[in-house]
Amino acid sequence: MTETVDVPIIAADVPVYAHPGDAGADLTAAEAVRLEPGRRALVGTGVRIALPDGYVAFVVPRSGLAARHGITILNAPGTVDAGYRGEIKVSLLNTDPDEAFEIAAGDRIAQLIVMPVPRANFIEVDELPDSVRGEGGFGSTGYQKDGASA
Repeated sequence: MTETVDVPIIAADVPVYAHPGDAGADLTAAEAVRLEPGRRALVGTGVRIALPDGYVAFVVPRSGLAARHGITILNAPGTVDAGYRGEIKVSLLNTDPDEAFEIAAGDRIAQLIVMPVPRANFIEVDELPDSVRGEGGFGSTGYQKDGASA
């Protein structure tokens, strides 16, 4: 059974889950915007929420917009903290090099994922425990093919 949490909301278009079991609820544009090739825009959703303490909401791209039109979210995932009460806006980016993209008010532009999040207690130490990965950074988890790192 899926856990639910009550989230007070003020919105003309309340986010909805398209299918049972979906993690993200659809956010829609509250305004019309034309995204030229390679350009970005901060698009209002008209949604304001009050997350309970211990929860966070992430604003993530819609896979269909990305695959079909090259539309993504510049700061994905966008983080909505429990204490934030302003409008949720989405920083959309048109990655298509040639085609502009028209967004109409009411179009689905992103998804909102609400999750519990523990508060970290950062403990200063002189040394960290070993791990399989160690200090390997960006790109260090490449795969092995014929005994050579790729």
